Amino acid sequence: MSEARTGKRFPLHLPIKIHKEDAAGETSGMTGDLSAAGVYIRADASLEVGSPVEFEITLPPEVTGGKEDVVIQCRGRVVRTDEPSAGSASADNRGVACVIDSYEFVRNS
Repeated sequence: MSEARTGKRFPLHLPIKIHKEDAAGETSGMTGDLSAAGVYIRADASLEVGSPVEFEITLPPEVTGGKEDVVIQCRGRVVRTDEPSAGSASADNRGVACVIDSYEFVRNS
């Protein structure tokens, strides 16, 4: 099986908000790893492979070297979902792999 990933992945555990298009609103989670092309999310989010997704990743000052959080607003697609492992006490172990099609930095003004 060939490796579909591109670019260097960083094992960053950062807060993420997933915006759902239906009435469910928003789900919070954490990134498992991050690259310029995609992100692996650990959250209790029921997303289907192939579906579009919008999410916000918050970079804290210790990651950016700045003085305040930096928020990146991303649009992408779900490319893989992983169900929680058997015996897991929390659905937060569900994983969602997404490619990032576009992103922009959100400025607090």
